[in-house]
Amino acid sequence: MQQLVILGGGESGVGAAVLAKLKGFDVFVSDFAAIKAEYKSILDKYAISWEENQHTESAILNAHEVIKSPGIPDKAPIVQKILIQGIPVISEIEFAGRYTTSKMICITGSNGKTTTTSLIYHILKDAGLDVGLAGNIGKSLAMQVAVDPHEYYVVELSSFQLDHMFEFKADVAVLLNITPDHLDRYNYNFQNYVDAKFRIIRNQTAGDAFIFWENDPVVAEELKKRTIAAKLYPFSLERHEKTKAFIEQDQLIIQTLNSFFKMPQSELALKGPHNTYNSMAAGLTATILDVKKENIRKSLLDFKGVEHRLEYVATVRNVQYINDSKATNVNSCWYALQSMKTPVVLILGGTDKGNDYSELEAIVKEKVHSLIFMGLDNSALHKYFDGKVEHVTDVASMDEAVKVAYQQANPGDTVLLSPCCASFDLFANYEDRGRQFKSCVRNL
Repeated sequence: MQQLVILGGGESGVGAAVLAKLKGFDVFVSDFAAIKAEYKSILDKYAISWEENQHTESAILNAHEVIKSPGIPDKAPIVQKILIQGIPVISEIEFAGRYTTSKMICITGSNGKTTTTSLIYHILKDAGLDVGLAGNIGKSLAMQVAVDPHEYYVVELSSFQLDHMFEFKADVAVLLNITPDHLDRYNYNFQNYVDAKFRIIRNQTAGDAFIFWENDPVVAEELKKRTIAAKLYPFSLERHEKTKAFIEQDQLIIQTLNSFFKMPQSELALKGPHNTYNSMAAGLTATILDVKKENIRKSLLDFKGVEHRLEYVATVRNVQYINDSKATNVNSCWYALQSMKTPVVLILGGTDKGNDYSELEAIVKEKVHSLIFMGLDNSALHKYFDGKVEHVTDVASMDEAVKVAYQQANPGDTVLLSPCCASFDLFANYEDRGRQFKSCVRNL
């Protein structure tokens, strides 16, 4: 019996463990932190052995293969030892892909991937397709393949998940954009991160589809270097020779060999230029999958958006509060500021991933009068922004951040939580950060 070791006892790790157990592997789950009670009970239900708060090397280093959770970096000591032993390390997505022939619609990008993934899922589900939501959001792909299989899967993929995918293939691959992010995980080498993102088209054939934003300079440069087997579906705000989705006379138009779709841009549920791209990518995906035009139109019209992504919270004393906690990189924050129509009090900070804040300088000077830094180490933010806006304040908690914002905001302003950074210094994750923000705002 093959020994399979799974590092990480969270959503992806436990899903992989259940699938492996049902496929006859000898499975062991090891987590260097505590495993949540809900996941322990699943592991126990399937009689899967596990450990927490440690990695027992003797139990790990005799594995035939290791499935690594995306949150664990390759430079972690236990991973280094596994790699030195020559034991293959794969992702949960790679493993799940071996046991299903379902259609895989996969989405990646530095920004917009959760919104686009959720929108594609919404369109397909509303159109009556048998579809599962997986990857970075939704339930573990492996767990669904094991106990709740679907005909289609819409899978959000981070660069960390793509890193350890080898044989897996996307039937439809969506690449929204590439801007510097997570450089701490890629030896501060942007090309390493770009290469990870482009793994989404790995193994694609002429029968598959590759949807991408054709004006992204990084994507455009990479396409010159690569031979792409899949059929290309570029989208852009302006129409070019090969553009398949574009805006013309305020209409969103999707034009492929087999289909012509049109609807007013003003009717799209998602507002702002970056969200127009997300709607184009989702509309193209649905068109390729032969979803009826009226279904696509209805779903683009009634989609509710994603929690923690430019989410309206409340208006207090004529100041609106917006939760964009999911903005964990500089480019996301830039998009958020770009969509603001009022003066802004901006709350930023957290775990800096090697950010370059120069991209924000012009838009911060134009739109922001007060900055609130919320992190254990704000030195990089101070170095960049001190002297560039009227007010700069350091805070040590979300409660303090919201109270300072309340004092500094003028009637008609927007208080925007768009942190630019990961959340792990003061919060469990970006969801925890966003929920704390919403709770503090509602307590004002």
